[in-house]
Amino acid sequence: MALRVLGLNILKNNTNLVQGISRLNNGALSSVMFQLSNAAYSTEVTVQAAPLAIKKQKVSKAMKAYLERAQEHDEFMKTQHLEYQIGKRHLANMMGADPETFTQEDVDNAIEYLFPSGIYDKKARPAMKNPDEVFPARKAAEFDETGRPFHSMFYTGNPNFFKLLYDIVEELNKLYDLEERMLRRGQKADPNQKVDLTGFNWVSKDILELRLVEKISDIEYNSFIASMERLVSHPYSYKCKAFIDEYTKPLMDHSSSLEIPKPHIDEQGRQYITTYECLRKTARADVTLRVPGNGKITINGKDITYFEDTQPREQVLFPLIFTDMLGKCDIEANVEGGGSSGQAGAIRWGIAMCLRSFVDQETIESMRLAGLLTRDYRRRERKKFGQEGARRKYTWKKR
Repeated sequence: MALRVLGLNILKNNTNLVQGISRLNNGALSSVMFQLSNAAYSTEVTVQAAPLAIKKQKVSKAMKAYLERAQEHDEFMKTQHLEYQIGKRHLANMMGADPETFTQEDVDNAIEYLFPSGIYDKKARPAMKNPDEVFPARKAAEFDETGRPFHSMFYTGNPNFFKLLYDIVEELNKLYDLEERMLRRGQKADPNQKVDLTGFNWVSKDILELRLVEKISDIEYNSFIASMERLVSHPYSYKCKAFIDEYTKPLMDHSSSLEIPKPHIDEQGRQYITTYECLRKTARADVTLRVPGNGKITINGKDITYFEDTQPREQVLFPLIFTDMLGKCDIEANVEGGGSSGQAGAIRWGIAMCLRSFVDQETIESMRLAGLLTRDYRRRERKKFGQEGARRKYTWKKR
């Protein structure tokens, strides 16, 4: 440490300086050297001192426990990211692609190609996603090393949730102030601009918990819904529409999303509808339904006896029985490919789609709930290596 003291009273200043340094370092000075220069009227003091003792700050038990958990989580995520990168590189090599430019979409396509399966449920199919998408996010540190919380609502137990309720109240207060100012001017809110949530619904409890990174109870979720509905009911709610849109999602009715075609008129004056590309397994069919009719069913130029077994015949007749249209319409179907089960499934779906144009909306909704309007994408599951079939294993013999 070098200190330069300037002034006319050099010795006096040096004495005060040494005493000050001695008091500052609590007598820990090891050597002091003075070098006087009368010509420059200056004094240079060189001090070699022992390092000062740094007082350790106490870390609260809560912060210590959090730091340990955070360190374990960081190590776990680091391992998962490393394994994900290794797996992605292996997939890229298997597909003959460049690992550096192999995207998540390429990963999904590679897994679908390498692991073909008739299971179309997302939870049942193999997947390889980024660890950040698979594992839930963790909260950041909520308090400092001394245990003092950062968030003003830390002691509520769910600071993010109650901060959301606080924000809703703030938006309401802004709308109240705006309404009061507009009333002073003699103006009222335009009812045509009021927020309309028709076709929308509030985010579910699970989605809200993911956004808040907190677990909330049913009572707290109901409080959130009540607060948002109170905000929407305000006449000036369109002023905070961006805030409302963050917590809404479109609610689309599946039956309304399906466009129902209008029937055509043939040469005989009868109404008819034709559905093409009726798929089931490897079978392909096109079905034409004519109304009125006497219940005649034609499949590849033959009657219902085209199917020798009883079960395929029941599959074809089921939509007509369900809608009470049996014997009231004629059906013409052309089908190819697949077996009797696949062909019957394709014709059944085509008949159900045609019947939408001749029944009421309530019946269409019942058909949707019964699964008649849902295309069956199931396929035969492939045989697995080292097994006798798709699921069946070889007989194991101990001796």
